[in-house]
Formats: sequence, structure tokens, C-alpha cells
Amino acid sequence: MPLTMNKDVFITCAVTGSGSTQDRSPHVPRSPKQIADSAIDAARAGAAVVHCHVRDPETGVPSRDLTYYREVTDRIRDADIDVVLNLTAGMGGDMVFGSTDAPLPVREGTDMVGAAERVAHIAECLPEICTLDCGTMNFAEADYVMTNTPGMLRAMGRMMTDLGVKPEIEAFDTGHLWFAKELVKEGVLDAPALVQLCMGVPWGAPDDLNTLMAMVNNVPDNWTFSAFALGRNQMAYVAASVLAGGNVRVGLEDNLWLEKGVLATNAQLVERAVGVIEGMGARIIGAAEVRENLGLTKQAAV
Repeated sequence: MPLTMNKDVFITCAVTGSGSTQDRSPHVPRSPKQIADSAIDAARAGAAVVHCHVRDPETGVPSRDLTYYREVTDRIRDADIDVVLNLTAGMGGDMVFGSTDAPLPVREGTDMVGAAERVAHIAECLPEICTLDCGTMNFAEADYVMTNTPGMLRAMGRMMTDLGVKPEIEAFDTGHLWFAKELVKEGVLDAPALVQLCMGVPWGAPDDLNTLMAMVNNVPDNWTFSAFALGRNQMAYVAASVLAGGNVRVGLEDNLWLEKGVLATNAQLVERAVGVIEGMGARIIGAAEVRENLGLTKQAAV
């Protein structure tokens, strides 16, 4: 299909993620205050949306602690800059199997909980957006599986919809988009939906342009999508997503480097993305316009 470039682009900054990056860069935020401060700096640099995980403040290990989410949420909402809050709901579906000869019992690192517990912080904090990883996938680690069964996704999706929080469908492969469309057809998710195309995450969709366009062509015309790629291809996919008609995501969840040998901050990655987008002749839109376009409701600080 012909490309229709997006002329009004919003930037999402994925602030810290759940990967084991805490010891690879001093700029990866750990504490709720550091995460919130980094998100606020990204918003000042041009991000309309901040996507947040939380971590143990001492170790930097990813966490599901509700008090950390509450603190991050309150700090961002109390800030003197407006930004759309997007919290992950991807935690709680991790399964680490034993050896190929003895896969059971599952090993340390497994974190499998029910749907209500996986969205407990969403119900508590009521962000405007939360993520819904729309399928099960093998990740790079040998025996780790990100587990999201159809039943679990239906349950979580209904909870998000009932809470009035817009799910951002995280699509790591074309089958995830197939199931997302089924969730909308069943009324579990409202239409038009919001999608994040996750490119280059082993072993999902590779970050080549043919695969990106296969993903884009499977997004319904009235849905809103963004796309990102990992590592050195992050900025290339800023341009690719805008050219394909989408929005963009950057941030330390996906890439630690500004350039070879130079570790980035979230704000610097957003600033670089702003330069790419404006250099293409597109306009950066802010939080208020994103809310209007996506039908989001801003929650007040508690």
C-alpha cells in the first residue's frame, strides 16, 4: 500500500523498562524519584507520553511494588509540565523453565500471577494508558517465556476497559495484531485501538523494513500506532514509523546509547527524535492534543 507520512507526531519515552540494564548505564533510573524525574525531563524535551516501569531502588531489579508505582504517578502528576502517563501491565507473566531434560519445576525468576494482581497498580493509579502485551513470546534468554494466554489477555483487557484506562497493545509479531483485532471484535477492547509495534525484540518481529510494513499493513486504518526498534536502530525507526504513518517511541528501555561510545539520557533521546521528526517536515504534538485524539481522561494528582 502507498505510504502516507504522519504530519502530526507524538513521542513516547520508555523511561526505564524491565530489562537488566541497571548496571550498564548510570542514566537508567532506579528509584521512584529518579524514574519520575527522568520522565519529567523527557516531557520537557518533547515527549507527550511517558511509559513507566518501576524498579527496586537499591538493586535496580524490576519490581511490581504498588507503592513505587504510586510514588512515580504522584510525582509525575505533581510536575509543572503536562504529560500523558502510560504504565506497564506487562509484569507478572514471566516463566523460566528448567533444563531441556527437566523443564519442571520452573526456576528462579518465574513471576506468574493472576489478572487482577497484574493490573492492581493500574486500578490504584488510573493512568491514561497502560500496556497490554498481546501474546506469548520466547525472549532472547534460553528458557524464558513471556506468557500471555488468550484467557489472561481477555481478563486483563476487560479490567482495563472497565477502569477507563486505554490499553496500548504491544505487538511483538503479526499474530499479536491478529488477536488484538479479535479482542476489539469481541468488545473486550474499544475501537479505535492504540498499538505499539515492537521491532527487533528477539524472537519476535525482526527490525527490517519489510516486516515493519507487514505489521503496519495489519493495523486497521482507524487505529493509532507507534513503532520502535532496539539499540542502534532506534533513531532509524523514528523516521521509518513517521514515514509509514505512525508515531514514535524512544527511551532507555530500548536503547542506552546516543551515539557510539556516548551513553544517553532519556531527554537526549527525545531531543534527537524531535530533530529527526521536525527534519522530515512533521509537527510534534503535545499531551493535550494526544488526549483529544485518543479520547483519554487526565486524572488529577492525589
